[in-house]
Amino acid sequence: MPDGPGQSNTGTVEDDTASVGAGLDALDTPTAADTRGCGRKILGQVLPPVVALVVIVAIWQALWAAAFWPEYQLPAPADVWTQIWDRVTSGEIVGFLWISVHRAVIGFLVAVVVAIPLGLVIANFSVVRRGIGPIVSGLQSLPSVAWVPAAVLWFGLTDASIYFVVLLGAVPSIANGLVSGMDQIPPILPRVGKVLGAGRLASARHILLPAALPGFLGGLKQGWAFSWRSLMAAELIATSPQLGVGLGQFLHNGMSLSDMSMVMAAIILILFVGIGIELLVFRPLERAVLRARGLNGSL
Repeated sequence: MPDGPGQSNTGTVEDDTASVGAGLDALDTPTAADTRGCGRKILGQVLPPVVALVVIVAIWQALWAAAFWPEYQLPAPADVWTQIWDRVTSGEIVGFLWISVHRAVIGFLVAVVVAIPLGLVIANFSVVRRGIGPIVSGLQSLPSVAWVPAAVLWFGLTDASIYFVVLLGAVPSIANGLVSGMDQIPPILPRVGKVLGAGRLASARHILLPAALPGFLGGLKQGWAFSWRSLMAAELIATSPQLGVGLGQFLHNGMSLSDMSMVMAAIILILFVGIGIELLVFRPLERAVLRARGLNGSL
């Protein structure tokens, strides 16, 4: 017995819904082409820096073999690798990395806590921006190494002097990054918050900071770079057995011993830590924030 008109329409709608669902499932199912594309993408990200590293080492080896400079000025790549490997096998590298990285992380986190309210105040109050804004920008352009002598005279050869230099290096950069991110917020968002009854604190927490986050991430990355550079400057100058041997102290020891291979090994370790933090922390964070906002997250 044939179905009635209502039953026929219902069956058609259900069939159409099932077809749409099956089509969406098919789109979500990874195909062999997608897998190959993912593999090519990973290869495309890994291969260029590896090739660049090989080329740099090859040029370095060629310059050393040509003996344009004496051995004490340009050591062989193998000698530098030996310096690094000796520290790895002896376990010294763990102490170097722990002392320097944990100082940088603590200094950076304290700088974030200080810089966020400072950036919010500068961004929201024009009088403060005109008065303090130029000073913060000037501090950002001031080399962090200039603060090391003053920090040593004020705090002595202690961790406090090192953290002081890190803070003065990182806070201006993070605060300016937040101000720059907030300047890019569409004006309609704070107005909507006011209409909905959000006070200054609620507006900053739920509207301004989330909206400024993509731009603020740039300030955080720059703030970390300033923290790391400031720390290396402080460790390089403020040397003492009480402070332990970090990467900056290791670099200073190489200079004191006139051992260029040790100096180069320290520079390479400092560089690798900076690259590692960028790739393991900031790159995934930036990608996640951009994807959450429907922007290009394929960084």
